[in-house]
Amino acid sequence: MIKLRHEQPTVWEGLFAEEVAELWEPWMRVVDELLEDEELVDVVYDAQGKRHPLSRVRGRQQTPAEVALRMLILKHVRNWSYETLEREVRANVVYRSFCRIGMEKVPDAKTLVRLGQAIGPESIRELHDRVVALAKQQGVIQGRKMRVDTTVVESNIHYPTDSGLLNDGARVLTRTMRKIEQKAGGLKGKVRDRTRSVSKRVIAIAYALRHKGEEGELKRKREYGGLLRLTRQILNDSRRVWREVEALPARRRRRVIGLVERLEAMAEKVRRVVRQTKARVFAGLTKFPGKLFSLFEPDTEIIRKGKAGKPNEFGKLVELQEAENQIITHYEVYAERPADQHLLLPALEAHRRKLGRVPGWVAADAGFYSRANEKGAQELGVKYVSIPNRHTRSEERRKLEKQRWFKKGQKWRTGCEGRISVLKRRHGLTRSRYHGLQGITRWVGLGVIADNLINIGRRLASQPA
Repeated sequence: MIKLRHEQPTVWEGLFAEEVAELWEPWMRVVDELLEDEELVDVVYDAQGKRHPLSRVRGRQQTPAEVALRMLILKHVRNWSYETLEREVRANVVYRSFCRIGMEKVPDAKTLVRLGQAIGPESIRELHDRVVALAKQQGVIQGRKMRVDTTVVESNIHYPTDSGLLNDGARVLTRTMRKIEQKAGGLKGKVRDRTRSVSKRVIAIAYALRHKGEEGELKRKREYGGLLRLTRQILNDSRRVWREVEALPARRRRRVIGLVERLEAMAEKVRRVVRQTKARVFAGLTKFPGKLFSLFEPDTEIIRKGKAGKPNEFGKLVELQEAENQIITHYEVYAERPADQHLLLPALEAHRRKLGRVPGWVAADAGFYSRANEKGAQELGVKYVSIPNRHTRSEERRKLEKQRWFKKGQKWRTGCEGRISVLKRRHGLTRSRYHGLQGITRWVGLGVIADNLINIGRRLASQPA
């Protein structure tokens, strides 16, 4: 069963809360008032009610929606893990008061993980839209200015090489087949472990890369041929195991049905890696369609942002756009990376939809420039479009970009870099925190909401009473 909040606190809890309130940080007081908004709590309440068909009327009492929302916000504000969040809230009366827990039991880390998963990307987008609306109501933003930028949120993977992917696949397939053999009570053919032979081939390929020229190329192809042969043998073993499981009695088959499904899914990914390895090593085809960069994060893309220190990044492209006072008004995580110059006009439309007006000033980096973008923004009503054209030879264009308003816009635009840095380092948008496109979208949304609430809180707390 679900509920909005805990029962009314006792008189003693109310008196104690007044004493604790003096220890609150300034931003916490303002954010506490913002989080009392009924629409925010209702979004979380509805998301909890969708976990199971009868979640609203049956089962044990879930963590109240108000508590779940505040604990998730606090987690991202402090950039804590779920275990640290549980420990800190249990031990700190300020956090207990802020999260509206009082003398009730603090949810454990596993419960918090499940709550975070229950509040999906769509619910988090609704929360973000409501926070932006609250910022507009409080006068923190008016929508007169907009800046937009993109960044890459990296997946939690090692640097992808064909030999490394084949090694991962061989290890996981062998491990899964052994689990099936054990749970099924034995199979007709024993599962053979070839991971040692695979590792030797991977090491030999690494040594072959040190040799340049035709001799090194021949040696590398020979070792890759051996690695592919071993991988095919493991794939054949997985097919044999699957067929043996299909022939088992229903009672024994039910024990391993989940493992067999995982085995088939992983085998299909390994076959994709085999095909792309053959195309690259033996046919010289580097741009293989549907190339796989990780067996565990198959949605990962390779993205080149022109960074000298990191030319290739592996993850998902995220777009962020801000208005005044560092408030992020819109974010987007793309399943397939678009070119930056295709994002400006949709960003203006999102700005107008959420804030009810077209900004008078738009700033972005050179990746967003095109003559069509500049003209389209001006037709929508943007007065100042500060987007540099790095490839222009026009003297008139160069004079335009030297004007004071253009330089001022570019100076303000650099705040996007700082905002991205804050989101990645303070609010947890680093790798190893999420899995898949949905996980990245959910995590980005929570980080953006936490950052917006802090900035709204600090802005309102700094205003004179």
